[in-house]
Amino acid sequence: MIEIKHVPNILTGSRIIFSLGLLFVNPLSAEFFILYLLCGTTDVLDGYLARRTGIASSFGATFDSIADFIFFGIVLIVFIPLIQCPWWVLLWIGLIVSVRFTTLGVGYAKYQEISFLHTYANKATGAALFFFPFIDQLFGLKVTALLVCGAATFSALEELVITLTSKELKKDTRSFFVK
Repeated sequence: MIEIKHVPNILTGSRIIFSLGLLFVNPLSAEFFILYLLCGTTDVLDGYLARRTGIASSFGATFDSIADFIFFGIVLIVFIPLIQCPWWVLLWIGLIVSVRFTTLGVGYAKYQEISFLHTYANKATGAALFFFPFIDQLFGLKVTALLVCGAATFSALEELVITLTSKELKKDTRSFFVK
């Protein structure tokens, strides 16, 4: 029998598996959207259950961030060829990814561990990225790129500033503006 304390991490692990599955189905097919929605559902449920049951852990937070990183990386791999991004969107995405990797490097050098933060801006960016295919259908690529890349830029820069200025690693830092 599975103990409740393992359920959030099982959900997080399943998100990684579902994310990898996105690479093996036709993009925008029914199978794709089922896996996509399972990724989103497990992302919401894992953290909710961990906090609600009082079993949140540093490992779980890091595992969740790694699963998010894998999911969004795979989504980029799948969607960039499909949507035929203009050069400025690809450049913008490249800059965001560079800031994210710089932040991880700085965090690792400073704290000797992976230092993904769970800020409000990161959560908002995650939601914007998750809803990307739907927003794109409603507003088109330019508006969607401005919205998603704008949110991602703000959250990446905020996380870098927090990492550079914090004396200790607090993964649940909500915002640079909220202490």
